[in-house]
Amino acid sequence: MYETISIETDARGVATLWLDRAEKHNAMSARMIAELHAAADALGADDTVRAVVLAARGKSFCAGGDLAWMRDQMEVDAATRGREAGKLAYMLQALNTLPKPLIGRVHGAAFGGGVGLASICDVTVGADHVKMGLTETRLGLIPATIGPYVCARMGEARARRVFMSGRRFGAAEAVELGLLARAVPEAELDAAVEAEVVPYLDCAPGAVARAKGLLRALGPAIDEGVIERTIAALTACWEGDEAPEGIAAFFEKRAPAWKAG
Repeated sequence: MYETISIETDARGVATLWLDRAEKHNAMSARMIAELHAAADALGADDTVRAVVLAARGKSFCAGGDLAWMRDQMEVDAATRGREAGKLAYMLQALNTLPKPLIGRVHGAAFGGGVGLASICDVTVGADHVKMGLTETRLGLIPATIGPYVCARMGEARARRVFMSGRRFGAAEAVELGLLARAVPEAELDAAVEAEVVPYLDCAPGAVARAKGLLRALGPAIDEGVIERTIAALTACWEGDEAPEGIAAFFEKRAPAWKAG
């Protein structure tokens, strides 16, 4: 059914949603975006699922957006760019509003969209070697569609430390920023995730879903207006001069024009 993700559900109703493009460091392609949205809808509607773990196969959690997918946006018209950005934005919202507890399991690298995926989880646990970063500005882009979730997770003050600079940071700073609930040695990561899952199995699933929905309503608004604003912001970047230069520089293995030194 799926090509870029897989789902495994145990006898307790704990589903693990695997990012499964290990050879591409789980970079998000158009196919993966569509499959993640479909999986969110399916898991949300499945009454036998009590909790969902978002995890990844291979060396990395998620390297961000697939660069080939980004390069393709340079070749299409503005309306098509907007639709593609919208698919990413509404996939994130589908996972953010999943009526099940969503626990993130992060290892290796989590850049760009990978930070967005960590941010839409109700709690995210990471390996202590993890490297993270909102690296979009290095490519002439911005963390647009993931922005509402990153800001909701970190708060504006903490987000300002990393949202625009593109710098990478480790697990300890990710905990300080609020992206990770805690960081543990990789050998202990599964046990740490299990410790987050188990309490939900003693809770009424309907009450958990309603509590999550209420909390989301009480938090920062991430409604259609906000989402459409992020889509427009990303599309504007694709239509500018910097994104084509940044993405071309990446594929040509050279420094972009703006790089100092």
